[in-house]
Amino acid sequence: MRDCLGNTTSIHTPEALAGVNDFILGFLGYNKRIVKILDTAKIYSDGLVHIYAGLLWMLSETGDTPTAARQHAHQARLAPALNDRERLLLSTLEYWLEDDMPAVLQCLKDILQLWPHDFIALKIHQYDDFNNGRALDMLRVTELCLQAGAQNAHFHGMRAFAYEQCHQLDHAERAARRALALDPREAWAQHALAHVMLTQGRIEEGAAFLNAQAQGWEDLTSFLYTHLWWHKALFHISLGQAETALHIYDQHCWARDRTFSQDQAGAVSLLLRLEFAGVETAARWQDLGPYLAQRKHDVSQPFLSLHYLYGLLRAGRPEGEELLQTIRQLAANRNGGSTAAAWREVGLGLAEALAAHAQNRLHDVLPQLDPVLGRIEQIGGSHAQRDLFEQLALDTLLRTGQDGRAQQVLEGRRRYTPDDVPANHTLAQLYRRNGLEELAQEAQARLP
Repeated sequence: MRDCLGNTTSIHTPEALAGVNDFILGFLGYNKRIVKILDTAKIYSDGLVHIYAGLLWMLSETGDTPTAARQHAHQARLAPALNDRERLLLSTLEYWLEDDMPAVLQCLKDILQLWPHDFIALKIHQYDDFNNGRALDMLRVTELCLQAGAQNAHFHGMRAFAYEQCHQLDHAERAARRALALDPREAWAQHALAHVMLTQGRIEEGAAFLNAQAQGWEDLTSFLYTHLWWHKALFHISLGQAETALHIYDQHCWARDRTFSQDQAGAVSLLLRLEFAGVETAARWQDLGPYLAQRKHDVSQPFLSLHYLYGLLRAGRPEGEELLQTIRQLAANRNGGSTAAAWREVGLGLAEALAAHAQNRLHDVLPQLDPVLGRIEQIGGSHAQRDLFEQLALDTLLRTGQDGRAQQVLEGRRRYTPDDVPANHTLAQLYRRNGLEELAQEAQARLP
């Protein structure tokens, strides 16, 4: 039997195939149907069913290696008659369980070279590329599927985001619009286009675009549902509508799965950005604390762990210090796994800077932050997400009276968002206190 992408499988029953297709379409489309594979795996022994169930557990970002993933890999190994592609998918899962990421990536490339319609392999490859700051690899791997993906909206959405992360914004927009022409509901393409609009300073257009799409987000997984609302909140902050962004935080960004990694990181990021925009966040940091406390030893993905750290420290939780100690220990360990180098070279400095900022030790922030900002892509995350660290540096400059450096940063940011309300408001104040009234009035005139 063939799956919904046209790939031959070893599945023999329509019911098991339905579970496989739920995983494929759920993963590619960020749709809640993805979890149906777990119920399918309770009933059927087909190897591919258990491979996909195991991969779903590995994608769940629990901070450890899920026992369930190992169990599904074992069940898949016992299953008879896996085909060659499925055996490579099983090897992918097994290497991932052992944190052998080079072997994982090689398996995925082997799959795509022989079966370019296997967009699950493409998506997992891009997932690891993204988490490790390899934007060029994200784009390059899509070349293996160009012909196979020509009429597939999900493929063009993946290619669009890869282009965007490579700063190829015109290519990114064309790919995103191609995806949306094939399927207007293709949420990853909507996401890529939101990135393009934010980066190009098309703030009002971006807010309107996402507003027009929001009705179609209800069936998305918690991650992309909250993340698209997060992007919408960024547009509102830039427009000077921070209270609207705070409402989005309460009603959407921190209102789905509070136990999930990406939702937690997005909440921390948005709360801090709201504070930078002058919004009083009240007890929301404390509300995050109990959920983040479970992450006190989670150093599996530097980008995410740094957000957990900041949130825990702002919530006043002792687990924040525990996580900081765990990060320090990992960074000192030369044999600390696939993320050890990123922690050692970049992540530790960011962690120390975040801790200093959270604890109001402002003069300790920049000595830790400045040396690592130029290599920040190593921790993973997108340009828009990592911009939080640039904003934290700016906040520190302003609060420690370093107006000279702050002015350079602010005017640099205005090159791509010239009418950003928080930036112009801050510039008006900065110029005025430095006796530059004409420039202060120009900045003031750019405010709504």
